[in-house]
Amino acid sequence: MSTLVSSLAPATTAGRRRPITDWRPEDPEFWRTTGAPVARRNLYVSIFAEHVGFSVWSLWSVTVLFLGPAYGIDPAGKFLLTAVPAALGAVLRLPYTLAVARFGGRNWTIVSALLLLVPAVPMALLLEPGVSYPTLMVLACLTGVGGGNFASSMANINLFFPDRLKGRALGLNAGGGNLGVPVVQLVGLAVLATAGAAYPRLVPAVYLPLIVLAALAAARWLDNVPGARNEPGALRAAARDRHTWVMSLLYVGTFGSFIGFGFAFGQVLQLQFHDRFPTPVDAAWLTFLGPLVGSLVRPLGGQLADRLGGARVTFWNFVAMAAGAGLVLYAARDRSLPLYLAGFLSLFVFSGIGNGSTYKMIPAIFRARAAAEAELTGDPEAAQRRARRRSGALIGIAGAVGASGGVLVNVAFRQSFLTSGTADAAYLAFIAWYALCFAVTWVVYLRPAPGRLPGV
Repeated sequence: MSTLVSSLAPATTAGRRRPITDWRPEDPEFWRTTGAPVARRNLYVSIFAEHVGFSVWSLWSVTVLFLGPAYGIDPAGKFLLTAVPAALGAVLRLPYTLAVARFGGRNWTIVSALLLLVPAVPMALLLEPGVSYPTLMVLACLTGVGGGNFASSMANINLFFPDRLKGRALGLNAGGGNLGVPVVQLVGLAVLATAGAAYPRLVPAVYLPLIVLAALAAARWLDNVPGARNEPGALRAAARDRHTWVMSLLYVGTFGSFIGFGFAFGQVLQLQFHDRFPTPVDAAWLTFLGPLVGSLVRPLGGQLADRLGGARVTFWNFVAMAAGAGLVLYAARDRSLPLYLAGFLSLFVFSGIGNGSTYKMIPAIFRARAAAEAELTGDPEAAQRRARRRSGALIGIAGAVGASGGVLVNVAFRQSFLTSGTADAAYLAFIAWYALCFAVTWVVYLRPAPGRLPGV
């Protein structure tokens, strides 16, 4: 008992949290006696706050299922309603990443949690037949603030853990956040099954107390890490690096697919198999399964990358995603619901695995470059410092660009249904994108060639 009290002493006094003035997670003794319990506390609260943020970001993936004939919105209009949250979420990821060092992780988590009330409150008040489409577009766009929470949460948790434990901590944080997508769809299903499709406002209303609880939990149990700062010039240096844009392209294919399919799956399922799913409740029973399995397998992608190499896992993952999209295309044309569901679930599984493996590739790229740079300069410490700086900036840029894939997925579905009445053209576009991704992965990171980075 005395050991526990002493280990928490730097963070608490008489049961009250005290600001951290010294943080040295790479020091084994400091980590054992002081750092580990504080870091775990911050991780658990961060997972909850990020989970709520992801749920708010995903509100329209289930809200569109409530918008029946009384709302007068065609399928193309509904796909736009699920595209605009992804767009704002992508735009906000970079400034949210920088906000952690600028304002402090605890302070920004409180602010970013309270910002979730901006879309949730008006949605709880205004969602009913007769509301104008421009109003719905504004409300849908505002939910994009939840997409920024992922970036700031990951940047914050990254500060708390030593390098040897970052992978697991970030994997838990990301997976817990991603689970917000299937959970909000289960909430929507519960509302549909109990109150009926006439009460879409109940879904955001459920999250109002959870948003307030997330802000209060952050104020009570989170900490600001001293000395955190945004490295001057890191973003510019990362933006000039070709690996930043290669990894951004790959992340569009993995995370962009996950969030895009998570937003669109319910609509597509109803449109493709309307005879089997004539009501929103019928579709909602299945739509949460894809995001659920995609979230749960994300840590597996990181573990496989640790054992086999991130580039190798990412390459074969994109091959599998192209095959999955091909199966979905075949099943849609053959009107085979079992094959269609199997294909779509495989896309969610492999997008989740790819999320983990691409995230693992980023620090591996810069570790390999730092080793090569250290041989030339004879200063390994400076090389490692530059590698960490650019790695963090690349994660911020790739996260922002990757989230835009959610927009592209919904726009592809919208355009495909508008022009042909089916989603076939969208599936062909997905196959082509995944083929581009596995070709790029091979050429840049796997093909035997002079200057190729080892160990990525």
